[in-house]
Order: sequence, then structure tokens, then C-alpha cells
Amino acid sequence: MKHLLSIADLSREDIESIHDLTDNFVEVSRRQIPKVPALRGKTVVSLFYEDSTRTRISFETAAKRLGADTMTFSVSSSSVKKGESLRDTIDTIGAMGIDAVVVRHQSAGVPWQLTRWTDAAVINGGDGWHEHPTQALLDTYTIRERLGTLDGRHIAIVGDIKHSRVARSNVLAFTALGAEVTLVAPPTLLPPSLEGWPVRVSHDLDSILPKVDVCYLLRMQRERMTEALVPTLREYTATYGLTRRRADLLAPRALVMHPGPMNRGVEIAAEVSDLPTATMVEQVSNGVAVRMAVLFLLLGSGTRAEAARVVADA
Repeated sequence: MKHLLSIADLSREDIESIHDLTDNFVEVSRRQIPKVPALRGKTVVSLFYEDSTRTRISFETAAKRLGADTMTFSVSSSSVKKGESLRDTIDTIGAMGIDAVVVRHQSAGVPWQLTRWTDAAVINGGDGWHEHPTQALLDTYTIRERLGTLDGRHIAIVGDIKHSRVARSNVLAFTALGAEVTLVAPPTLLPPSLEGWPVRVSHDLDSILPKVDVCYLLRMQRERMTEALVPTLREYTATYGLTRRRADLLAPRALVMHPGPMNRGVEIAAEVSDLPTATMVEQVSNGVAVRMAVLFLLLGSGTRAEAARVVADA
């Protein structure tokens, strides 16, 4: 595998292989000195045209723990403000010598475009409303760690599906691993067409919650909205927010997940995010190990045996 652009490019076996590889790097992350020299001499650049906390820092941490050098590109302090094009930016960075580029951009398709302009491995860190593949990989890994398998699990994805690249990648990953997915949202927050989506749709959260193994919440992405899609946030919370009362409808082992950042008091009540079944902190922690696995897969030998050897020798 040369690039990681979409979950659609991965088979079930590919996803499970990345999960198995992640197991090695979870162990590394728990060490007092969480580093292995697996990618010494490699350079990973973060090319982020949108704001990010978790994804950018997670990838940079993952690269450093593997011994790679990192470069961080910030649009606000770059020549993009002077009119430099994406093509010229990647050419400039590439001339400095890079092995992988993690790109986040407000326009769908940009990661695919970059593969035509650079010989470096390209990792999609989020493109517009389209996809966010490493988020899906860390989410499926987290569910596997908590519930053992996704086979036969029922997962509800709740909230702003229309604008969510996380929802698109997760639907692909969840269903590839054998889960059943129900989208729960008002009609205005669903995509114009769900043709080809292997999902069910509901507008009644209360009826769905007792039936699910995972309640996956999405925030209202107001920065992507060009029109009023719900009457008020208060009304949205009253119908689709995971309040404490609604959390009590969940089965005792059902997980509560959120990709972050959370709007506490809107899609999730503050006290619900602190429940033992809430996985948000684990998702962030697992995200580093998953991204270590992805970088190792693209820039190292990519085999589980080699990862185990590197980890054991460090």
C-alpha cells in the first residue's frame, strides 16, 4: 500500500491487519519512554489547511515515537496567505525531502490530487465532507478492544451526518467488519442521497438506543453549514442529544463514542461523557497507536513480524 486515502480502498483483511499491527504500538505507548527507531531517517509533514487538535498532534506524536522527523505546515503563517497554490506548496515542501504527507483540506479530493504531484506517501487526514480514514481505523480498534468484535454489533451514528467525513469513513469501516449501522438524525442533517450506503435510517433516537451496542455521536458542524438546518440547538438537544435520561436507555455495556471536539450540553451531556462506557479518552490514546501502525505500514516494512521485532529490540 502506497497511500491511505479512503476506507473504501481497504478490505476487511486490510483493516484487521492494521488493527493487529496497532497492538504492537499500543504496547510501545505504555512504556516509560514510548519510542522505537522504526522510521529513523524518514520525514513526515503535516499539511493542514483546516484547524485540528487531535489528528495533527496525534500524527506528529506517532511519527516521533517511531523515530521519524516531523515538519508542521501552518496555513496562517505560510505563503498561502500570499496566494501560493497547493501545487506550489507541495512542490516546495517536497524539495526539502519528505517521505510522507498527512493532509487535511476543506475540499474533497485533495489527497488524491497530491498523489499526482509528489512521490511521498499521502495520508488523508480529512478532506471536506468526504472521508477521514484514520478516525475510522481508531474507532474500530477501540470497539474491538472494548467489545471483542464488530461482527453482529448494532451501531447508531447520531447527529450531523450530512457534513461529517467521520460518518462516511465509519459507515464503510463498521459495515466492512460485520456491524449493522443505523443513522439517526433529522432529515435536514442527512445527505441528499443515501443510495449505496449500507445503512438504516431513523429519526427516533429514543427507540434506537435500547437496541445498540455503540452510540456514536457527532457534533453539529456549524462551520460547514450555509443555512439553518435545525430550529435551535436547544431543540436539537431535546430530540437528538444524549442526555443522562437517554443514556439510561442504553444497555449496560453499550459504548458511547465521539470523535471530538465535543459540544457538551448539545449532542452530549457533560455527565454522560464521564461514564465508564464512554470511550473518548481511549479513542485519542488509540489514535496515536493506530497512526503509528499506518506510518509503519507505509514507510517501514509494514509486517506484523517486523513490528514485533522492532518493538522487542527497542
